[in-house]
Amino acid sequence: MFRKTTLPTVSNGSYLEEQSNDRVVSARNTKAVQEDKVVLKKKVTFLRGVSIIIGTIIGAGIFISPKGILENTGNVGMSLTVWIICGILSLFGALCYAELGTSIKKSGGHYTYILEAFGPLPAFVRVWVELLIIRPAATSVISLAFGRYILEPFFMQCEIPDLAVKLITAVAITLVMLLNSMSVSWSARIQIFLTFCKLVAILIIIVPGVMQLIKGETHHFKDAFVGNAAIVKGLPLAFYSGMYAYSGWFYLNFVTEEVENPERNIPLAICTSMVIVTVGYVLTNVAYFTTISPEDLLTSKAVAVTFSERLLGSFSLAVPIFVALSCFGSMNGGIFAVSRMFYVASREGHLPEILSMIHVRKHTPLPAVIVLHPLTMIMLFTSDIYSLLNFLSFARWLFIGLAVAGMIYLRYKRPNMPRPFKVPLFIPALFSFTCFFMVALSLYADPVNTGIGFAITLTGVPAYYLFIIWDKKPRWFRQLLDWTTLSLQIILEVVPEEERQIS
Repeated sequence: MFRKTTLPTVSNGSYLEEQSNDRVVSARNTKAVQEDKVVLKKKVTFLRGVSIIIGTIIGAGIFISPKGILENTGNVGMSLTVWIICGILSLFGALCYAELGTSIKKSGGHYTYILEAFGPLPAFVRVWVELLIIRPAATSVISLAFGRYILEPFFMQCEIPDLAVKLITAVAITLVMLLNSMSVSWSARIQIFLTFCKLVAILIIIVPGVMQLIKGETHHFKDAFVGNAAIVKGLPLAFYSGMYAYSGWFYLNFVTEEVENPERNIPLAICTSMVIVTVGYVLTNVAYFTTISPEDLLTSKAVAVTFSERLLGSFSLAVPIFVALSCFGSMNGGIFAVSRMFYVASREGHLPEILSMIHVRKHTPLPAVIVLHPLTMIMLFTSDIYSLLNFLSFARWLFIGLAVAGMIYLRYKRPNMPRPFKVPLFIPALFSFTCFFMVALSLYADPVNTGIGFAITLTGVPAYYLFIIWDKKPRWFRQLLDWTTLSLQIILEVVPEEERQIS
């Protein structure tokens, strides 16, 4: 695994010249050894950090969630209010994670913060439910939106077959995982490009919408709060749709160890991204209602395409392509970030050892990336997109609320912990309360899907004692596990990360 370096000999010259040459050679070889270390490199700059956050947030949500929010709020005014409130709440959550990311300089996001605050059991349950439910479901939701939009130009006059959507998205999921397995740098560069495409797609909707407002197209905003009144059962689902559309602000914290100058870049990237996204989302929804009536929006399966067909003429064919690229970027950013959670959990002994290994040449966490592929495919071909949204939201926001509550607990447990970025205490208190309140209401609003999510989450408790605590496993089981790990190491060309210092 290690390459030996032969130092050149000096046949002529003085002793001082030999010593000088030896020092130069030693310095060069030391640098080469450091560059060749099998570790995850610090390749996430400020721009790449912004692209990870914006590129993951702006995906399927803004093009799917308007329907879910309007359906559960009942009128235009309440739907826009929910969009604004969700943006503010997401900003509060992002600020909390900025503090966590600068005070706990480890990758892993939610898992790491829960581990630091509350110990191994809840942290294991978090990564368990992420692996079994949250990430496969989230990737399926995004990829289904990608498939629908990428095929939209080919089925303008007829319904898109569901099987065609699922087949094309299966190919896209495989492609994204291959990309993240091959190169961190290329994955980051493509993410920057896709983020640019997302912003172009948003602007293509906002600019004509603003022009419609200037022309006086405001009849859908008259009596904006008149209509079906929002009910208690619908509001949590509306907030789920809105919070899902903004979700992604926490993904930079999953790769903290790969961020250059995290004390500066994490808070700056998070705040910059949230301002851009919140303004963009609100203006996009306003633009939709300048052209599409609430009734038409509820019947549209691709809101952005419907908008562009009515307002942009032949140029509307380009919109689904931009939207599809936007969804692809969200898939890429999500897999890039969450694979680091599995990597860190494996490093802590909470997942199989193979998931904490890195490719010897490409320096990517290859096993942690591809482990999601089978479960994602199963969920893709067996689930409905809106059921998935409610299914994953319960577990996701439960543990995000727990992580932010852990930040409050750490203020008292470790008062002397360095905190380069610190938020007022009312922000984490309000955000964590909101998360728990939404989770509680969801049990009433959608008991079937949230009940399934709750039951699967609870399976993490016996799994923890069976796989982690119980140390009297049969000898044949341990030998099988060792043989499997060694075989996968050889096939995937991966090794454990070399020792590194987390600054």
